[in-house]
Amino acid sequence: MSRLSVPLNQGHTAQRAFEQQISHPPANLPAPNPTKSFWINSTPDANPLAAEGSDGTLTSDADICIIGSGITGVGSAYHLSQAIADGKLGDDKPFTAVIVEARDFCSGATGRNGGHLTPAVYKHFHDLQKTYGTEQAIRTLDIESHTTDALLKIIDVQNLTGAVDLAALGRIDISITQQEQSDAKTDLKEAKEAGVDVDSVEILSEQTMNDKYGTPYPGFRFPGHNLWPLKLVTELYRIAKSRTPNFALTLHTRTPVTSITPASSSSSSTIPRRYIINTPRGPISCSYIIHATNAYTSHLLPHFTGPEGIIPVRGQVIALRAAVDRDELRPAGWVANESFEYWFPLPVKYDGGKEGSKKCPLVILGGGREVATSPFEVYEDDDSVINEDVSLVLKDFLPGLFEGKYEKGREPEMEWTGIMGMTKMSDPFVRILQHALRRLVF
Repeated sequence: MSRLSVPLNQGHTAQRAFEQQISHPPANLPAPNPTKSFWINSTPDANPLAAEGSDGTLTSDADICIIGSGITGVGSAYHLSQAIADGKLGDDKPFTAVIVEARDFCSGATGRNGGHLTPAVYKHFHDLQKTYGTEQAIRTLDIESHTTDALLKIIDVQNLTGAVDLAALGRIDISITQQEQSDAKTDLKEAKEAGVDVDSVEILSEQTMNDKYGTPYPGFRFPGHNLWPLKLVTELYRIAKSRTPNFALTLHTRTPVTSITPASSSSSSTIPRRYIINTPRGPISCSYIIHATNAYTSHLLPHFTGPEGIIPVRGQVIALRAAVDRDELRPAGWVANESFEYWFPLPVKYDGGKEGSKKCPLVILGGGREVATSPFEVYEDDDSVINEDVSLVLKDFLPGLFEGKYEKGREPEMEWTGIMGMTKMSDPFVRILQHALRRLVF
């Protein structure tokens, strides 16, 4: 059995890194020269909206300002356009919205992640139940499933399956250690006893995993999907922009928001506004702001700084060519080592001819934070650099897990970093002003 390149059983140590009461400054603005991501930079036309609205006249006034053009920001615009088209925010009332992005379109975490679209069907149920109670633990898993199902429904209804490279590969969670396997079985058992639907989960023995996938560790298999995240967000933006004439949506990339100030009564807007969004290109007046800045939230909202707020964490991903063809590799979406590592093979059309007549899949693999000297890359908000220690263990992780299916020491075809927004409670912050949009007065 090959030795794995990453340290194991690091979950509790990583959690302590999030809980440390150490003073940290607010996040910086996104680095102006980020590493090149496969999703964004692999082909010249990968990001057609990259520089949209980056020059020319800046929008000066809007009802709603959305800061950030990732899945949260563009998703908000998508759902706003749907609500307006359905007349839920007032019959025939026009709304204006502007999305501002510090760098290129979708150049943050959404354009840099691992490409997985799979809910936590049962994972961490024991700890959730112990900390928050059974009802809240069930709700946490329900919202995971709701979010995944909602995106899959949008993709289906809008006929986007091919456009976003959606693949129903399933998910296999490998238990490398006895503790991982024990914890997963406990989560599964307690979730089932609490009434969570876990019928789709199949426990795979060491023998089954070795015979079918070529790795000597047990696993848990359940339904899951993978896709090209940037392509999804691009399609959502186009739909939101064109859905209804009552929703005018504008995008300005390469337009960082440097501060937000209250609007004065002398504002030049013909409609009274509440806020001024300040950018190097000029100000934008608006009535409502959606902060969709993820790990960079504390730059504009400093009370989200530190362990009680949103913590920037640098993740690292590589695109690595397998050493065997697709049939021998048996494609699936995977996670391992307490979910520190995650990977999946790209669809057939991205297979290369580098192995003669064989089509060896290009695999997107993320992880390796366990070896970073800055503990777990916590409070790192610079995605312009590659962590060489992380790079070394990522290259050798899959060769150690699937002996003979990946070449040890092979250089990745692309490697990049991205900044994730995390919290010590592992849950997001969502602040909703109830009926806020209904109370817009123009």
